[in-house]
Amino acid sequence: LFDGIYPFYLQQRKVSVFDVSTIIVIVVFLTFACSFLLIIPGIRGRARLYWTLRVLLSLVVGVVIVAVQFTGDWETGWVKANTSYKSFSRALVNVDIGLHVGLAGVNVTLMGNPVNQVNETINYNEHFAWSFDADYDHSYGEGLEKGLPSPILYVAEKFTMQSPCGVHRQYRISGHYASATLWVAFCTWLISNMLFSMPVLVYGGYMLLVTGAFMIFSLLSFSTVRNSPMCLIQFGTATLRTGYGGSFWLTLVIGLLCIVAGITVVTLHYFNLDLLKTFFDLREDKAEEHQEMTEVYVNSHFVNKGL
Repeated sequence: LFDGIYPFYLQQRKVSVFDVSTIIVIVVFLTFACSFLLIIPGIRGRARLYWTLRVLLSLVVGVVIVAVQFTGDWETGWVKANTSYKSFSRALVNVDIGLHVGLAGVNVTLMGNPVNQVNETINYNEHFAWSFDADYDHSYGEGLEKGLPSPILYVAEKFTMQSPCGVHRQYRISGHYASATLWVAFCTWLISNMLFSMPVLVYGGYMLLVTGAFMIFSLLSFSTVRNSPMCLIQFGTATLRTGYGGSFWLTLVIGLLCIVAGITVVTLHYFNLDLLKTFFDLREDKAEEHQEMTEVYVNSHFVNKGL
């Protein structure tokens, strides 16, 4: 303490939406996509278009399922306010305060308007984790010791276990269940790709339906926190209100895409199997088998004897 006040220290800051884990996931899937694009010229005819659509759509589904595990914008909110910057200080600053809730924790963003005020640069992105291997209250205590700005500590305090709001348990449990169901969706996505390559098309369609269902279940799990009363995050007359963020809506879109694709595959299997086989490049194999049997050599000696 410095004269009874926590001092300010320079600290490592975390990006509110993307982090290193998300970038690694995107790079891995981009590597798979680029590798496929290198071999796509070797596929002849219309099958080249079908292969491109199937592979790229499948990679998009996979990268979204994994990437949203590490993003921090499942629930977001912003507010512009005039508020105090430091404890025991009457100086007010004009800032934008953002709250970004992910499956593993929250990010609190503080950005000045302008950035340079009260002889300091106001530009913060602070992460507070509540995953199984992290202690949220410990992270909040470290923020107190570092002397984070008062608006960040005020928002982060709402999610502590000792807070009267009591939302820490709801957010943490719903985030864990949403993450678990997404990992199950990733496993069923892998199984669907294996079934399509065997090929067992109708069962691959069923697994796509299961993948979409588990993605929807993850959204339902996360949305349960919206049913619990949320404490007001008030800065003078301004109130910080949150709504579903980009990761939530992206997961919903991809989940619905999997359900629609699964229903399409199953429907074509029962009503137009030839079209389904054409899209999965299976009719050419049948044609080649029939073409090999077109040339038949007959011994005229047996034909003359009527055998």
